[in-house]
Amino acid sequence: MGTEGSYPETTRFNASLEGLRAVASIGVLLTHVAFQTGLTPTSFIGGILGRFDFFVPVFFTLSAFLLWRRHGPRAGRDVSWPRYLASRVRRIFPAYLVVVAGVLLLLPNAYRASGAQQLANLTMTQIYVPGGLAPGLTHLWSLCVEVAFYATLPLLAVVAGLLPARARIPGMVFVAVLSLGWAWLPFVAASPAPGVANLQILPPAFTCWFVVGMIAAEVEGRVPGKALRALGRRPVWWALAAVTLWIAAQPWYGPVGLVHPRPGEFVLRVLAGTVFTAAVVLPYALAPREGLLTTPLFQALGRWSYSIFLVHLPVLELMFPLTGISPFTGHTALIAVLTLAVTVPVSAALYVLVEEPARSMTRRTIREKQGSCPQAVHKHDIV
Repeated sequence: MGTEGSYPETTRFNASLEGLRAVASIGVLLTHVAFQTGLTPTSFIGGILGRFDFFVPVFFTLSAFLLWRRHGPRAGRDVSWPRYLASRVRRIFPAYLVVVAGVLLLLPNAYRASGAQQLANLTMTQIYVPGGLAPGLTHLWSLCVEVAFYATLPLLAVVAGLLPARARIPGMVFVAVLSLGWAWLPFVAASPAPGVANLQILPPAFTCWFVVGMIAAEVEGRVPGKALRALGRRPVWWALAAVTLWIAAQPWYGPVGLVHPRPGEFVLRVLAGTVFTAAVVLPYALAPREGLLTTPLFQALGRWSYSIFLVHLPVLELMFPLTGISPFTGHTALIAVLTLAVTVPVSAALYVLVEEPARSMTRRTIREKQGSCPQAVHKHDIV
């Protein structure tokens, strides 16, 4: 493997995406604060913050874009899939296990979790186990979905590589449209039920959100100038994202809060999330430039974003007994500020003490197996 300069231009580090991770992690934090403090989901602010859960598809799209551009057929590189999977494990599990173990041991509600819940959360299988979501860790369902994508990416890359280049994007769109039928399958529509997990949130349901990132990776570097100029109009895209949030927050669009949606309502939610993540991610992925997201603050928060995602919910749950405020009784702004103020330094420490050592180990392993200079390890090899 040569130096970094030998990599295609389109695979270079995109600082905007690092900053976008920061925005997504804080967005997920705020949607949980809104729910836990009882902010009315039918109010304007409550509805918008309630749909900030659409920052979850932003994470999915970012992962799909970064991994597909490095390991998809267009990358044109021989990939060691065992090494890829090992790097994913080292990237995800060290901080995950520290947080899950800490929550199960220290958070009062989670301490009473059943043995099955504990095992499911430690093995990241909680979405497949009836009643597997444990207090303080319920948000990790989305990480289970993302890890399923990591695990299937080698197969996806091999299958896509068998297709002519011009057929890959239509194939992705076809699979995404096909996935919208997941919620209508009888055994999915009948869940959750006694002894049956909520099959509606299994990985196939969210294919559209990953496909947005994969298509972006396919067209990166080949976007016409007129389209690039349109993507460069950031306020327009954020306005589209905001309008999408508002529409998805309306009771006529689908149930608000944690009401279990019917199949059609679930599909509408997935489609709204697809529009939202496309509006948020594509401008920064395909037309990157210096800006707010590339400032040192957002770069730091972006580096810590995975830890922010992991720890924010248990921190939020601790804010109520520490402040004497009961859940669902308001004080949204205060709880949000306190949760953020505690989450960020804790996440920074987790990054320094756990995440970064694990990433450094991965880099050293890649260098040793490549037998090349340090510059050969591209920053986006460790997403």
